[in-house]
This record gives sequence, C-alpha cells and structure tokens, in this order.
Amino acid sequence: MSSDLAPAPPFALTGLDHVVFRVVDVERMLGFWCGVLGCPVEREQPELGLVQIRAGTALIDLVTVDGVLGRRGGPAPGPDGHNVEHVCVGVRPYDEAALTAHLARHGVAVVESGPRYGAEGEGPSLYVRDPEGNVIELKGPPD
Repeated sequence: MSSDLAPAPPFALTGLDHVVFRVVDVERMLGFWCGVLGCPVEREQPELGLVQIRAGTALIDLVTVDGVLGRRGGPAPGPDGHNVEHVCVGVRPYDEAALTAHLARHGVAVVESGPRYGAEGEGPSLYVRDPEGNVIELKGPPD
C-alpha cells in the first residue's frame, strides 16, 4: 500500500484521542474499565447517556444504547455483532504473570497472548473481552 497517493495534509495526527463504545450495561462496563483496569471516571453526562473514562492520554467513552448518543448507532451490540474489532491499550509495566493473575482475580480470562506489532513496535500482548464482548488488547512495550 502506497502512502504517496495524495499530497501530505497540512496537519499531523497526534495519536488516539478517544474511542466510543455503545453499551447495554454501563455499570458492568465501568466495573471492568475502572475496577479491573484502573481507569478513573473523568466526566459524566447522564442526559446524553455518556460516561467518559481516562486511559492514559486518551479517553474511552461509554454511551448507553438507549441514550441520546447511543440510539444513533442502531441495534445494540450482541453475540453476533460488535461495534469494533478490538481496541489496544498500552500497559506499563508489563509483567505477564502479574497481569494474568490480576485479571483472573477479577474473573477476566485471557483469550490469546503473544507478540504483536503496535504503535511502538513488536512487543508482548494479551487479549481479553470486556463484559459486553468487545476484544481489548493489553499491549506491553517493544522487546
């Protein structure tokens, strides 16, 4: 794939700002993102059905499927369809044994593990599922 298909834009992308998940059970999702992965709630807008949580320099927005924002996306995600393939979040320090034990204490199973290429290069990663079936990659630093 060639990157010289068009002239360079007059700006540079700085990274991932936020990801939006449409959710059925916001409390279970907060339990996973805040309780298991340690993301603090940054802002809530109940009139929109929106909770924003901090993940490092980025935000993860949880919007209820029956809220103002969530209704725009159509039917709720379920076992046969999701809103995204997966979301990857960096983890530091990356101690796979400690990470796996922590996840197990919270009833979160590792779906897959192994080296993966990411924004910083090749490094270790684990794949888990959040309470609504979204695949979350927990990515360590490059080898």
